[in-house]
Amino acid sequence: MFCCLFVFTAALAPRAMAADGTPNRGALFRIEQPAAGNAGNAGNVAWLFGTIHVGAKSFYPLEPKIMAALENAAVLALEVDPLGSQDDIARAVREYGMYPAGRGPASAELAAPYRPRLERLLRQYDVPPASVAPMKPWMLASLLTVREFERQGYQTDLAVEMWLSHGARARKQKIVELESVQAQMALFGRMTTADQALFLQETIDAIDGSEQASDARAIATAWATADQAALDRIAEKTATDDTFSGRFVSRVLLDGRNPLLADGIAKLLAREKQSVVAIGVLHLVGKNSVPELLRRQGLRVERVY
Repeated sequence: MFCCLFVFTAALAPRAMAADGTPNRGALFRIEQPAAGNAGNAGNVAWLFGTIHVGAKSFYPLEPKIMAALENAAVLALEVDPLGSQDDIARAVREYGMYPAGRGPASAELAAPYRPRLERLLRQYDVPPASVAPMKPWMLASLLTVREFERQGYQTDLAVEMWLSHGARARKQKIVELESVQAQMALFGRMTTADQALFLQETIDAIDGSEQASDARAIATAWATADQAALDRIAEKTATDDTFSGRFVSRVLLDGRNPLLADGIAKLLAREKQSVVAIGVLHLVGKNSVPELLRRQGLRVERVY
């Protein structure tokens, strides 16, 4: 979810292919524990794979290199396991994403000109207003963003993390979470009501101005073609977006979380001979990316694609 302008050129980029012709997806890094000072775990390897939180049937299966890593790994690490405790997810949604009884709807927090625009978007996405009445503004903004991705042909039930989690369960592979759904949603829940309303208003502006559609196509296409240049452009655009929602994504959702994600990966690498870590691809690009933070910790980091 990033609400800002983007010149959509990724669709014109050539696809990076695996040897068997399967397209590379996202971004892949090989992280290795060097020998110096860590004789017990020297040579441990973590494959760091960048995901997106929606998907399409054409995305799968992934290319052979990451598939082999998944087959050989003892552990799959995700930001949050989407197939994990549904009670925990529901509890976090209630705590951080829903109004207490008697509050709401989110439209009441909006400036008056935005209220009919929100109603029109709900009709456009075939969302009954009563179903979203308990949602706080940030949660409603997230729903609108997901609906726009779906309008572009991408589905949340085919999200990369969902596909990976299903595969790990079929392999009876251990899944670990680097974060918790409570911690993720708390980042949004800490926004003031006024800031949440601004976040929703900027989402409405982005959708009405076709920016959200362009953004959805851009990031999905850049991921689907492993287009490094396009991903770098998206990272730069996100970092320089001066809207409230742009600053929130860049400073809170990316820069604010990257150190904790990097620390979790380093700890996993220290104890596991081979693992696969799959986190959002925007955490893997930009100046303060997770790979860069891992390099600063003295780990050997190689970008595969």
